[in-house]
Amino acid sequence: MAVGILGKKLGMTQIFDEAGNAIPVTVVQAGPCVVTQIKTSDTDGYAAIQLGFDEVAEKALNKPELGHLARSSSAPLRHLKEYRVDAADSFELGQTVTAETFTAGQLVDVTGKSMGRGFAGYQKRHNFRRGPMAHGSKNHRLPGSTGAGTTPGRIYPGKRMAGQYGNSKVTIRKLQVVRVDSDRNLLLIKGAIPGKPGGLLSIAPAQWVKA
Repeated sequence: MAVGILGKKLGMTQIFDEAGNAIPVTVVQAGPCVVTQIKTSDTDGYAAIQLGFDEVAEKALNKPELGHLARSSSAPLRHLKEYRVDAADSFELGQTVTAETFTAGQLVDVTGKSMGRGFAGYQKRHNFRRGPMAHGSKNHRLPGSTGAGTTPGRIYPGKRMAGQYGNSKVTIRKLQVVRVDSDRNLLLIKGAIPGKPGGLLSIAPAQWVKA
């Protein structure tokens, strides 16, 4: 049954297909993950499985977290994530989920945390145009008008302004799995993926959303 998996971004490279075309790919260490919890419609109102990834020292977790993982007899794991499934009957506590879940040519949705850019201005953060660059202009990279004065006399929430840019959850949909290396638990996914090398990723079968 198709289910998602947690992994780490290792970096980008390129491979060549049979026709000699270069394909840019991101290398992802996908799993191995452990099934740490199973939810069913009878007990929780919906069917889902929880996966754990990235083994750590026992002292890195608190007692409630260790107690939760003890139910599946799994080692201390840093990351936990839940994936919805049609039916959880085919899964067992402690079961290992690997990159073999995916096949070459499959489309996936990849979620990660984008690179943080710090405090950014209007041009970098929102692609604003610059003001006149001629001599005497005092509006090179300023925002321009932010609204009327007396009415409303304030800045509306959500106004595009300078501020923190990046370091946010980003999902790239319908990326193609080019190659699966089940021996090393690696996925080669076509194109770029959010985040820096070493960042946590969630890879799940693509969901077809109407544009």
